[in-house]
Amino acid sequence: MRDRDVRAAVRQRLEAEHFGDPNTLIVDEMGVWSGTVRIDIAVINGEICGYELKSDRDTLARLPMQADVYSRVFDKVTLVVGDRHARKARGLIPKWWGVTLARFRGGELKLIDDRKAKSNPGRDPYLVAELLTKDEAIAVLDQHGLAAGWRSKRIREIHERLAAELPLEVLSERVRIALRARQEWLGNGRSGVLDVPVDAVADPLL
Repeated sequence: MRDRDVRAAVRQRLEAEHFGDPNTLIVDEMGVWSGTVRIDIAVINGEICGYELKSDRDTLARLPMQADVYSRVFDKVTLVVGDRHARKARGLIPKWWGVTLARFRGGELKLIDDRKAKSNPGRDPYLVAELLTKDEAIAVLDQHGLAAGWRSKRIREIHERLAAELPLEVLSERVRIALRARQEWLGNGRSGVLDVPVDAVADPLL
């Protein structure tokens, strides 16, 4: 079982689940924690859900660190894992994470849902704000009348202001709107994007 086989199967499932939904964006290799960590697949709509993939050829060496970071950012997370690592991996992730098993059956890779993802009880407002670029973060400050004197500040300070001033649910919604409207991902245009919403810049909070 190769990494690309698991990724293709998960992408196919997610694309089928969200087909025709103009408010859903699917992104490969989405960066978090200032881009130093990348989750394999993210789905952005009314939530930001992450999917971390571990094929039988992978190791679990980075999973504890990934679990810590992703658990501060995403609304829900699902680990997609091959049989070789399934038992050990369960002990390295929070109980609210979902688990999907990747198994070959009849020469075809099947995804078997073992545990459904639950809502994250402990997101970090700063790391949620950190998903925004500086321009995006300034735009959010401006929407809330908080941008005066802050346009020249360092991006870390801007993210800290957003995290301190906005309720987490308001901040999260602003972040989702900005991510769905973003024109470039990983410097490759709209790479990894499915059904980019034509109304992505609409502002439901105003």
